[in-house]
Amino acid sequence: MNISAQMVKELREKTGAGMMDCKKVLEASQGDLEQAMEMLRQKGLASANKKSQRVAAEGIIESYIHTGAKVGVLLELNCETDFVARRSEFQALAKDIAMQIVASPSVEYVSVHDIPEEFIIEEKRIEAGRDDLANKPDTVKEKILEGRLDKRLKELSLVDQAFIKQTDITVEELIKKTIALLGENIQLKRFEKFEVGGGTAKKVNNFADEVAEILQKK
Repeated sequence: MNISAQMVKELREKTGAGMMDCKKVLEASQGDLEQAMEMLRQKGLASANKKSQRVAAEGIIESYIHTGAKVGVLLELNCETDFVARRSEFQALAKDIAMQIVASPSVEYVSVHDIPEEFIIEEKRIEAGRDDLANKPDTVKEKILEGRLDKRLKELSLVDQAFIKQTDITVEELIKKTIALLGENIQLKRFEKFEVGGGTAKKVNNFADEVAEILQKK
């Protein structure tokens, strides 16, 4: 059925969940408001968005070193109180997110909102120049561009990744579930990934050049 903006607004006002989350559960429940509310509660999304406006200045620094010690992650996960920062559920969330970062090689930013505007402009320019768009009408071309750009940006965004331990939810939904569970705003402030050899220019040996050099010495 067609889900109206008014239905989404009503559900959002009742639960505090995000607009897209409200739309998804309304579609899944065929517009049944009560069922949609229940689905949001089961997902831990109801009221999470209201809490997301509160200041989160406490938290922890989490680290994770992957097996083999070739790649590791440091991240800062914030909450509102030191009490919640000491909760095992909060610390487990931080560890899960750190593992997610290691498992997501394309991820460079916490969210799409952190991606620099100049990068987005350049990506759109590159996509717009692809041969398969050359002869398409402007309206069609723009729609395809938006879809491709959205996909590209989400590939770089950590919170848009499918959670490695439960692939039917995103990292953002995982955080919202923990917000609902612990009753405090939780925000992933920043992260940094470290890889052995990262940032170092490696010398690449050319076999043909090596042979030529040896022959010259003879």
